[in-house]
Parts: sequence; C-alpha cells; structure tokens
Amino acid sequence: MLFLDELPEFQRNVLEVMRQPLEDGSVTIARAAVSVTFPSRFMLAAAMNPCPCGYFGDPTRECHCTPPMIQRYVSKISGPLLDRIDIQIEVPAVKYKELRGPSSSEDSAAVRQRVIDARSRQTERYHSDKKTYSNAQMLPKMIRKYCAISADGEKLLENAITRLGLSARAHDRILKVARTIADLDAAENIEPRHLSEAIQYRTLDRSYWA
Repeated sequence: MLFLDELPEFQRNVLEVMRQPLEDGSVTIARAAVSVTFPSRFMLAAAMNPCPCGYFGDPTRECHCTPPMIQRYVSKISGPLLDRIDIQIEVPAVKYKELRGPSSSEDSAAVRQRVIDARSRQTERYHSDKKTYSNAQMLPKMIRKYCAISADGEKLLENAITRLGLSARAHDRILKVARTIADLDAAENIEPRHLSEAIQYRTLDRSYWA
C-alpha cells in the first residue's frame, strides 16, 4: 500500500513515473549499459483537496482561489494517471449532527467477512491461472470472459463512456470494479446496479478538474 496525501503537491514528473508500475506491476530502471526490471505491484491510495485553499464547492465556507489557480493545482494530475486510479470518491465535510448522531454503518466484522468471502470467490474463479488471484489483475481476454453484462448493462456503460468521454482503460477498470462489487454482493453476474455503482466511483472523470 502506497498512500500519497495532498496528491497535487507532488511534482508532476514524480507522479508520472508511477504509471508503469500501476499498469504492469513492475518498474524498469535503464542505465547506459544495462536495463533491469523489478517487481513493483502495489495498491495506490491518494487524497487531495478540490483547490489550493480546500474550500471550492464547500456550502459553508468561501473559496478564495481563482479559476487559473484551481486549474494549475489540479492539472498536476494527468489524465493517464487518473485513468489508472480505479476508485475516485469525493468526500464532503461531515456535518456536526452526523458526527454526534448514532452510527448506522455496517459493522466492521461483517464488512471483513464479506471481503473474505469475495476474495475466496476470486481465488476459485482464477484457480487455473497461477498469475491471477484477484479481479484487478484480469487481462482484457479475461474481462470479456468474467465480466459479461446484460443488454441493460451495455446501454448503461455505453452512455457513461460516451457522456464522460472515458478511455478504453477506464472502460476495463469500470468492469473490474463492477465485478468486485458483484462479488461483495455474492452475485453470480454483474447486474446494472453493480455497474452503476462502479461508474459513480469515477468522480474525477465527472468533475470539473478532469
């Protein structure tokens, strides 16, 4: 696990070097006489503000950033890097009543068991392929086999791809996430509701800064 806080504060060239290991699970170091490839499979988690001051879109606080400032801030994260981030979620400020009120969230033990069950399904699904043990590692050929969707799902995905202008890589990653959501739901097939949830996790593709 690699966690990068304040993602746009990193230099863009530093962020761009992560594209190869995120895609291939390996990193290649080249020198004058030799080129060496090392395994580098990791999970990337990152956090960022919507603007330099952090208040753009906040209903209770005023943002003091100008549009050019915001554009420079978010443009440090390139489209190709965003494409490689499967789940993108906007987290609004938590209201006081929600902080103090009773929790209605799912119990952590129940969540843990659902994850264990989902991983067991994936282990069984890919038991014949020694290099694949999770949905995230599916190759394009495997996506076509294990991520079949209904006619309604096809329409939903087509509308999302067309409306958001998503890339082929984003298309594949949406299907992988939808397959995982279905596994967590103990569903044999990817249903439109699983696909819809996966599409909703492409927050940056739907927001102004993409």
